[in-house]
Amino acid sequence: MIKNIHGRTLELLGEAVVSGRYAIGASIPSEPVLGEELGVSRTVVREAIKSLAAKGLIVTGPKVGTRVLPQDKWNWFDPDVITWQARAGLTPEFLRDLQDLRRVVEPAAVRLAAERATAKDIEEIETAFAGMKEAVENGGDYVTFDLRFHNGLLSAAGNRMLAQMSKVLNALLRTSFEISTAKPDGPALSLPLHRAVIDAVIAHDPSGAERAIIRLIDGARQDIEDVLGSRRRLPRLSRPPPRLKAS
Repeated sequence: MIKNIHGRTLELLGEAVVSGRYAIGASIPSEPVLGEELGVSRTVVREAIKSLAAKGLIVTGPKVGTRVLPQDKWNWFDPDVITWQARAGLTPEFLRDLQDLRRVVEPAAVRLAAERATAKDIEEIETAFAGMKEAVENGGDYVTFDLRFHNGLLSAAGNRMLAQMSKVLNALLRTSFEISTAKPDGPALSLPLHRAVIDAVIAHDPSGAERAIIRLIDGARQDIEDVLGSRRRLPRLSRPPPRLKAS
C-alpha cells in the first residue's frame, strides 16, 4: 500500500513537472503544501521529491529550494520520464529526437538478432507477427502486437542494455504505429515489410535484416513528418491504442 502511494505521488508530481505545470526554473511548493494538496504525508512527498531529483527533473538544496531543471538535464533514458512526456503531449522535438534514436539503435540491434536469435526468440517474434496479421484480417489490437514484434527483435539481440532500450523506444513506437494504423491500408501494407525482417533474422542474414528494418523505420519517420507537416493532432498515449476494424 505504501509503495502504491509513493508511486502514485511520484507519478502525479512527475507529470506536473513534465507537462509544464511547474515551469523550468520555478520553485515547487513545499512538502506540507504538496502533502495537503495530494492527500499524503510529508514523508511520501519527500521520497517522491528524491526520486524526481534522481531522474534529473529537479534540484533541491538549502539555498535554491526545490526547482525544476532545464529539459537537457532530464534523464531521457528513464522510462518514467518518457511515459510522462508521452502523456503530457508528444512535441515535434521529442518525436524527432526519438526517431533519431530509433534509427541508430534498431538497425544495429536487428543485425545482432540475425546473428544470435534463438528458436524461442523467433517463436516470440512470429507470435507477434501472427497477432498483427490477425488484426489486419479480422480486426483487433494491431498496435500492441506491433510493439511486441519490435520488443522481441531488441530482446533477440541478446544484449541486456539493448533490451532495456525498448522501454525508452516504446513511446515512439506506439506513436508511429498509431499514425500508420490511421492511414488507409497502412497496417496491411506494412505486413510484408515486417515479414522481410523476420525472414532475414531466420536466415541469419544481418545485412538483409538491417536493410529490412531501415525500410520500416524510414516509412514510419515519413508518416510522422507528414502528420507534423499537416499540423494534425498527434495521438495521446494516455488512452488504450485504437483497434482495427474487421475488413
